[in-house]
Amino acid sequence: MVEDDGERLNGQVKWFDSEKGFGFIEREDGDDVFVHFSAINEDGFRNLEEGEDVEFSIEETDKGLQAQNVVKL
Repeated sequence: MVEDDGERLNGQVKWFDSEKGFGFIEREDGDDVFVHFSAINEDGFRNLEEGEDVEFSIEETDKGLQAQNVVKL
């Protein structure tokens, strides 16, 4: 697993399944990024809505790019 350089990116939630706890964020300048509910910086029930603007960093995993430290804008 390779950590990112801490760069913060902006994107929009493409879709998020609250029952399964994951979805994808559409980056402004690149490929879609997988997001797991545990990466959402929020107290209580962690959920994202389709079309919601977010800021995040990226971590490269053995399964591809994954969003980390997701913050709703």
